[in-house]
Amino acid sequence: MSSRSTSFITPLIAVCAAAFAAAPVLAADPIVFTSWGGTTQSSQQKSWAQPFTQATGINVLMDGPTDYGKLKAMVDSGNVNWDVVDVEGDFAYAAQKAGLIEPIDYSVVNKGELDPRFASASAVGSFYYSFVLGYNKAKYTAAQPSAWADVFDTKRFPGKRTFYKWSAPGVLEIALLADGVPQNKLYPLDLDRAFRKLDTIKSDIVWWSGGAQSQQLLASGEAPIGMFWNGRLHALEQTGVPVGISWSQNLTAADMLVIPKGAKHKAEAMKYLAAATSAQAQADFATATGYAPVNVKSAALMSPSVAKTLPDQYKTSQINLDMKYWAEHRDEIAERWYAWQSK
Repeated sequence: MSSRSTSFITPLIAVCAAAFAAAPVLAADPIVFTSWGGTTQSSQQKSWAQPFTQATGINVLMDGPTDYGKLKAMVDSGNVNWDVVDVEGDFAYAAQKAGLIEPIDYSVVNKGELDPRFASASAVGSFYYSFVLGYNKAKYTAAQPSAWADVFDTKRFPGKRTFYKWSAPGVLEIALLADGVPQNKLYPLDLDRAFRKLDTIKSDIVWWSGGAQSQQLLASGEAPIGMFWNGRLHALEQTGVPVGISWSQNLTAADMLVIPKGAKHKAEAMKYLAAATSAQAQADFATATGYAPVNVKSAALMSPSVAKTLPDQYKTSQINLDMKYWAEHRDEIAERWYAWQSK
């Protein structure tokens, strides 16, 4: 070997050695994080999973979409393949009651930094969002909608209206608010009254099943008014669509992070929860998605222009959906909900 080749290889070896020293040594067993897919899970991977792996050496595999029946079957069989799962708030309460999820170890997860609304015995917030009234400004150039009652006023605001097909939580509350029920008198829900109100516009409803579909309906003008996730409207607005948003009586709910009972990597999963709910991780995710952080210290780490678009800036008339109520009544209401839709 010539001295020239030796002089080239020696620093190369040093560089490679330094790179290996800097890279985390991956744990033998990765953990599996299950969520809903799409841009939300992509942002969770980028904002939470990748920094977690870099910091701990624990690889995080992505799975999804979340399936409650599958989670229960895993726990019942004792063969749990998921370690952390993103679920809806009402399911988290029901799963806790049914013994399907592990208690949160708050000696690992910093409960003191979390919004108390989204920290329970067996679940911590993933992020929180609002259902807001959204509309296409190009379709309503005179009077513009500002309250849920306007969604039911097809004379002043003509056109199809859109609602979330899979979420009776939110839609039924909107119907009652539009019918004049005070926000502090919503629960227990008057189901007969809610369905009667929905009957008045049933033929004008176009249902959306996912966030991307809701954006398309609004942007195209096919359904220029309705209920939307605030983050989806924020993202749509960035593309140049003339989006109108009313935060009046915005309805908040949170996705929650849980660890299935019998998870194979419980200790590592608990560390992941701590990392995912940390101030920086929550700030990064909120910036990417337009959904609000559950960590109360995250706002200080975000651009003010982004922070002002989040649900926690609109608390004056904000309504927290009662997920404990929904956990107790989910099945019975769902049966009526889907039967009504199919008629």
